[in-house]
Amino acid sequence: MIEKKGNKLLYSRLRILFIIVILLFSILIIRLGKIQIVQGEEFREESQKTTKTVYSWNTPRGKIYDRNGNVLVENEPIYTLTYTNLSNDDSQQDKLDLAKALAGIITMSTEKVTERDKKDYWILTKKQEAFAKLTNEEQKKLDDNEEYQLILERITEQELASIPTDEMEVLAIKREMDVDSSSANRIKSGLTVEEIAIVNERLEELPGVEVKIDSERNYVYGDTLRQLFGNVGQIPEEEAESYKSEGYALSDMVGTSFLEQQYEEVLRGTKEKQTYVEDITGAISDVKLTSGEPGKNLMLTIDLPLQQELEKIIEEELIKDEGATSAYVVMSNPTTGEILAIAGKKEVDNQLSNELYGAFYNSYAMGSAVKGATVLTGYETGVISPGDTFVDSPIKINGTPVKKSYVNMGTINDLTALERSSNVYMFHIAMKIGDYDYARKLGFKNPEKAYEMMRKYFAQFGLGVKTEIDLPDEATGYNGGVQKLGNLMDFSIGQFDTYTPLQLLQYVSTIANDGVRVQPHFMKEVRESSNENGKSGEVIEEFQTNVLNTVDMDQSYIERVQNGFHLVMNGNQGTATSTFKGATYDPAGKTGTAQVSDGSGGYNYNLTLVGYAPYENPEVAISVVVPNVENDSSGINKSIGRKILDYYFQNK
Repeated sequence: MIEKKGNKLLYSRLRILFIIVILLFSILIIRLGKIQIVQGEEFREESQKTTKTVYSWNTPRGKIYDRNGNVLVENEPIYTLTYTNLSNDDSQQDKLDLAKALAGIITMSTEKVTERDKKDYWILTKKQEAFAKLTNEEQKKLDDNEEYQLILERITEQELASIPTDEMEVLAIKREMDVDSSSANRIKSGLTVEEIAIVNERLEELPGVEVKIDSERNYVYGDTLRQLFGNVGQIPEEEAESYKSEGYALSDMVGTSFLEQQYEEVLRGTKEKQTYVEDITGAISDVKLTSGEPGKNLMLTIDLPLQQELEKIIEEELIKDEGATSAYVVMSNPTTGEILAIAGKKEVDNQLSNELYGAFYNSYAMGSAVKGATVLTGYETGVISPGDTFVDSPIKINGTPVKKSYVNMGTINDLTALERSSNVYMFHIAMKIGDYDYARKLGFKNPEKAYEMMRKYFAQFGLGVKTEIDLPDEATGYNGGVQKLGNLMDFSIGQFDTYTPLQLLQYVSTIANDGVRVQPHFMKEVRESSNENGKSGEVIEEFQTNVLNTVDMDQSYIERVQNGFHLVMNGNQGTATSTFKGATYDPAGKTGTAQVSDGSGGYNYNLTLVGYAPYENPEVAISVVVPNVENDSSGINKSIGRKILDYYFQNK
């Protein structure tokens, strides 16, 4: 009896459980039905929507300051016309139609239009004529790309010339629209007020077109240091892949030369980011704009007042000396490598123009200014010792013109050779390095070794090698290779290989800095951007002095040459004593004169000066190069050096 009651209870519970399960399944089926039938279309549309991000616009680049906080380069707002292919499915014909509409609104430069642009445009607008250039067999055999390339090859100059002049603006606009399909392409920067008004009135009929606030560089002090700053422009075609791999859009504006290029990563900033949702039909919704951040500010080592005074002095001296047409000067702190001022001026069509880049791109025979390196090479190779003497009188070697100093000096030692700038003393060093016995007129059996030895030690001072200046590129001068003994002797007095004014500065700085060669640099600090007018922001990075090498020589040798350089500007017979007489800052240095062909059978002269001060604790070094001067008695190199060093110590 008890067993039957237990079975009934079990069956009752199972029946209830079964009913609950059926109800749950029914609810689930109803819910699925509603989702599939009632809301299916809605969910299908949602599933077909995609989120898309466009890095749409550059923020302003960082400003550039001098070491004292003076703004040198800032940004000016301008208006730019842009085109963005948001749906990525605009046909070439649609873009062409849009370009035609824009050509009726804006004035567009055609300077950037290339022959390839014209060919693409001709094919787009002359499709029937274009494909008529292919045979039936070629059309069957070739794929689309091969067909296109063959048509390009067969377009004639006459066909390109047939493009109407009024369509060239359309072509130029279309060209810019095609730069990058994933970003806002700049069509025209610097829109006029009238162009802005008309475009804004017609935006609804100009899909993808916008007027954006853009910026362009403003150089506060005009041409001063303008070449050093470099340019900002669109990414060069040959570097497109490299920039794209770093996250750039091809329409982005980047530094393309000098400091703007060197410090692109610092100055570029973080781009404004645009995010939106696009459905399967191409409709766009939920547009979100994330603000970017301006670039970091770059503080230079340049001292603006010193820079302006240097440019003024060079101009005055070139105007005063009718036989000189150009001059280059670089000043630095020899212990840190900070470039304090750099300038170059050249006469073009009877007008002086800036050629600052000549200080690190142009190379010249520097003459006797390099004799410090020659004497130090002599010490280190063991061919001379401090205090050794030679008789300064003309030297005669077979097959080589007589080689002599500007005056016969008699028996002199190394210090006098530097003070009075003896050529003959340096010639004896060169002959000994070349294992040439002058008395017996024998030797010089291994020219390669001799030239290699001389260049090895010169390089330790920065002569003939890169200075490692913080710029995208620099020249290293001309290497004359291995030639006769007479040429090696010319090398020893700075009249064979050529060097840049910047290399000459690094050479004298290394001597002033007790044989320590440091990297010259323009960057002093990187600072955060600041919205406060006139403020450069907090320091986030400082350039640390970078030692490139220490000259592999006994310190007493360096001190010996320093002593010789001091005599040049302070000794009784120093070649620069008359110019620097009375200088309170106790300078040391070396003058130079190199004889060079004037191209018509005569000669001109490269006049040079290297120096530093004060002698005991150098804080500034200078390199002055005045090439192709008509008169070797001109003192323009020394005059420039004296005036700018006077200014520095009077105003530091």
